[in-house]
Amino acid sequence: MTFVVVPQWQGSPSSRAMRLAEGAAAIRADLPTSSTREVEVPLEAGDEQGTGVARFGSLQLVRERLAEVLGGLGDAAVVIGGDCGVSAAAVAHVAGPDLALVWFDAHPDLNTPATSPSGAFGGMVLASLVEEGVVDASRVLVAGAREWDPGEEEFASVKGVASVGVDGVADAEALAAAVAATGAQRVYVHIDLDVLDPAEFEGLLEPIPFGVSTPQLVAAVKALVTRLPLAGATIASFAPESPEKAVDDAPTILRLIAALRG
Repeated sequence: MTFVVVPQWQGSPSSRAMRLAEGAAAIRADLPTSSTREVEVPLEAGDEQGTGVARFGSLQLVRERLAEVLGGLGDAAVVIGGDCGVSAAAVAHVAGPDLALVWFDAHPDLNTPATSPSGAFGGMVLASLVEEGVVDASRVLVAGAREWDPGEEEFASVKGVASVGVDGVADAEALAAAVAATGAQRVYVHIDLDVLDPAEFEGLLEPIPFGVSTPQLVAAVKALVTRLPLAGATIASFAPESPEKAVDDAPTILRLIAALRG
């Protein structure tokens, strides 16, 4: 398994978004050097370029750079963000009609430029993957989301994107069975760490209460990769307040990486 670290912050709406770059660096320190690559992220924010997506110029540049790195790899990669936008290139890299996408996130990321209240791509990335045909909506499962915008609810309804709440994540075998029942032959696992309950995981920009526990998330990931071969994965949105705080959360992230390994 290869790790690709992408300290992108430009997809976040937060005024503290640079903490996402620091979080990616903190995770990188715990990864094996020989199997870890890093994508350079520009310092500048970038402009919208008429797309309705904030900081689009920098986001597009990082997407191209990440796609190039992934293209040179021969095995399943775990992409370490940064913000959730890093999954755009990562999922596209392994796209195919046999792919299922499980989106563990406190937010469904199903806004579009027309519905987003912030213009931040991190809240649009899953919608963009569906709209661009990268993944079939019938093989997408949003898991653990508990803060939906009206536009996201409408998008999911119109496109047929399925979702399960925190209780659904807690039933790991049922979740994995539902994904396998779509007929998919591979699975991509996206983990925004804010899916976790902030009572036990602190390094988040926007903690949303009543989330998934670490054992529940680990069990769900293990069940998925037992049922279906792992096509790739993302771990995103680690934003520790300090290096000391990063150390406190590191065991949880390492447990998730171990679960992805099967």
